[in-house]
Amino acid sequence: MRPAQSWGRFPHVEPGEQAEIPLPWLPTELPSPIQERTLLPYGLGRSYGDSCLNPGGSLLRTEGLDRFIAFEPGTGRLRAEAGVTLDAILTRVVPDGWFLPVTPGTRFVTLGGAIANDVHGKNHHVAGTFGRHVLQLGLLRSDEGLITCSPTERPERFAATIGGLGLTGLITWAEIQLTRIESPEVIQETVPFGGLDEFLAINRESVTDWPFTVAWVDCVSGGDKLGRGLYFRGRPAPADPSQRVRPVPRAPRLSVPFQLPSPTLNRFSVRAFNAAYRAMHLTGPRTRRVHYEPYFYPLDGVADWNRIYGSKGLLQFQCVVPEADGGRVMHTLLDRIARSGQASFLTVLKSFGVLKSPGLLSFPRPGLTLALDLRHRGESTLALFRELEEVAREAGGALYPAKDACMTPETFEASYPELPTFKRHVDPAFSSGFWRRMTREAAGAK
Repeated sequence: MRPAQSWGRFPHVEPGEQAEIPLPWLPTELPSPIQERTLLPYGLGRSYGDSCLNPGGSLLRTEGLDRFIAFEPGTGRLRAEAGVTLDAILTRVVPDGWFLPVTPGTRFVTLGGAIANDVHGKNHHVAGTFGRHVLQLGLLRSDEGLITCSPTERPERFAATIGGLGLTGLITWAEIQLTRIESPEVIQETVPFGGLDEFLAINRESVTDWPFTVAWVDCVSGGDKLGRGLYFRGRPAPADPSQRVRPVPRAPRLSVPFQLPSPTLNRFSVRAFNAAYRAMHLTGPRTRRVHYEPYFYPLDGVADWNRIYGSKGLLQFQCVVPEADGGRVMHTLLDRIARSGQASFLTVLKSFGVLKSPGLLSFPRPGLTLALDLRHRGESTLALFRELEEVAREAGGALYPAKDACMTPETFEASYPELPTFKRHVDPAFSSGFWRRMTREAAGAK
């Protein structure tokens, strides 16, 4: 079992700085905190910043909660412990013609983590967030014991737990509604665009007919190439008996065995990668039938890909801004990034739909969302993130807590108007590095 870190590996937590407590099968009471430390659930650590960290506190490791409880192939209702991964769910249900209703960009997250961060995917405009498909869940609290929450049973606790960052207690199990598929493949169409105006036009056309939409943006190029990229739209493929469907890969095909030297990622290497990536998609077929694994999870084919960012780790910035002025705001953000010289080859742009997320602290809301990874270069990167945060906040936008390591409390409070209500549902024994940073509480405070 690796020592717990976030996927961005910033902020770095020293061994022993947070106690780690493995959990047994379906616990009915919380383990006693070590030295009266606060508690926080920890799954696979795929959050980027400090929302999954608890320096000075204790982590409840949920890997042991990895059992399926019930699955109804006729209805697509699945109940499983919170430590079951999305990868394990797909392996179990795809052969029976079912799929996740919503999936993030990696299948290596736990069911509890997907709920606690109310993850979203390429189909937000037609399916909303993951939390919309949670039927009920078990929540273990320090002050109430084990309770069941759903949209109709303890709905206030349910709303606080969906997207609640693990702060309302330990999710022990959850029941979700899957979605029916005819094939484990996707019809994908690739559409190049030369700038943000073209992206907006393609997106308006696509969201009415395509359930999966997302764009890759070349954020290194500026000038008349600013905002150019590739628009990927897809829909579930119909059954085709003539197609031989390969099995789901059980493990990444490649891996990054060690941290690469920090200078490996620079604007020149990323510019070369972006040019090659764009050219590859322009020379291949524009429409093709692909297995869901490379379509939804392109980075899962490389284990420990976060190591390419070097010893200081990576920072991810993800914001959502209202669509009415979204084109101008995105132009400003991309221009600031291009001018900074801090190159990113993982830059994603898409739109969120109008389906309301059920959680009090859920991030998705109608508008345009931009996400990018940057190598942590120290103060220059932090200064850039402060600039980007200010642009998003002034536009009435919000930042994603699951991806954040730098947000100010002022932005958090402005972005999440239901925060005062949420605070009433925080378990008194639970906390995190992110929560203390946002509320200015001391480590270990209850």
